[in-house]
Amino acid sequence: MTDDPLLARARDLWMELADTPVEFCPSGGAKVVVAPRSRLCPPSWTGVVRIGDAAIVTAPSVRAAGMVDDAARKMSPEELFDVARLRAVLPVLDVLGPASLFYLGQDGLLLPAHQVTGVEQLPIGDGDLAALLALAGQEEAGESGLEDISSPAFCLRRGNEVVAAAGYRSWPRSVAHLSVLVAPHCRGQRLARAVASPRRRSLPGHAGTGSSTAPSTGPKTSPSPRTPARSASTTQPPS
Repeated sequence: MTDDPLLARARDLWMELADTPVEFCPSGGAKVVVAPRSRLCPPSWTGVVRIGDAAIVTAPSVRAAGMVDDAARKMSPEELFDVARLRAVLPVLDVLGPASLFYLGQDGLLLPAHQVTGVEQLPIGDGDLAALLALAGQEEAGESGLEDISSPAFCLRRGNEVVAAAGYRSWPRSVAHLSVLVAPHCRGQRLARAVASPRRRSLPGHAGTGSSTAPSTGPKTSPSPRTPARSASTTQPPS
């Protein structure tokens, strides 16, 4: 397991969100625990987070934990995020994810001040911001997480149109989840980094997770040299 201090903070964050004592095993593999109040996933779901070769798994009941633990012993950490593989070995009802999160340090997205101009703040319910979310489509808007931010949205315009926006939601341990969205016709122009960069100066702490939406059939992540963690959730039958 890497001793990168930023990823050590990330592991501490997810262990706290699990809401029950659990650790990422230094030798790798998955650790499954019963945690009905886990914040890794929605209530009654099973949540999985992997960082490197180690994963933690929270299950809503003893029965679900037993089934997942039996399956996890036969799977690699990577296979825990293979939906087809999960459906082959577990009675999965539904799946959310997987998603990739990149962990950024204090200077992870900063650009020189002269490269960041024209950024304005808008409330999350603003009509022009809503138009950007609608233009991106329900799936990409949802993947960006922009509708769930607790900060204002920091936006760039082309004419009267908002074409890029970023914001964050505060998490425990002075971590902020950074969300970024760029209009489909304006991608590839470094606008995501332009709107996200000023936010690094206002985040509540010195670390953050990043998610953004870029041209693709699936979610993309904010650029970072850091190791990504994978996260997913799967439901199990009632206990």
